[in-house]
Amino acid sequence: MIYFICFLIFVIIQRIAELIFARRNEKIVLSKGAVLYDKNGYRFIVAMHVSFFISLIVEFIFFSQTINKYWYIFLIMFLIAQLNRYWAITSLGVYWNTKVLVIPGGKLVHKGPYKFYRHPNYISVITELAVIPLIFSCYFTAIFFSILNLFVLRRRIKIEDMALGISKYS
Repeated sequence: MIYFICFLIFVIIQRIAELIFARRNEKIVLSKGAVLYDKNGYRFIVAMHVSFFISLIVEFIFFSQTINKYWYIFLIMFLIAQLNRYWAITSLGVYWNTKVLVIPGGKLVHKGPYKFYRHPNYISVITELAVIPLIFSCYFTAIFFSILNLFVLRRRIKIEDMALGISKYS
């Protein structure tokens, strides 16, 4: 139980810090004329992530889940996802955000992981929503939120690519 609580506190603090950083970046890019896309969809993403943590806690406590015997593999996957996430965040600098904010006429970032693939942060999110629950044998949360996230990200990526003027073939 102590590992679960410590890990959960770590991830929640990490997410709160990211939201603070995103809010700072939002102010910077809005001052440069950025346009906000998909305000209503963002609310759903926030609700999904909050629900993820609630589901994780409920499943762990009420269904007496324990640490998975392969926890170390899932933890390594989580840590790799973290490295990928922060590589993406630092590569975007002030342009990284949890919202779709685009400065008209701005140039796409092609450094860091963006040299190799288009949506590195989303790859990290997909990984985290699967492996965080798996570390603690919370299979329902892992499956349900992984599937839900695929629908959410599919929509989000279409909107983001449209806002950035990216063709799916570029």
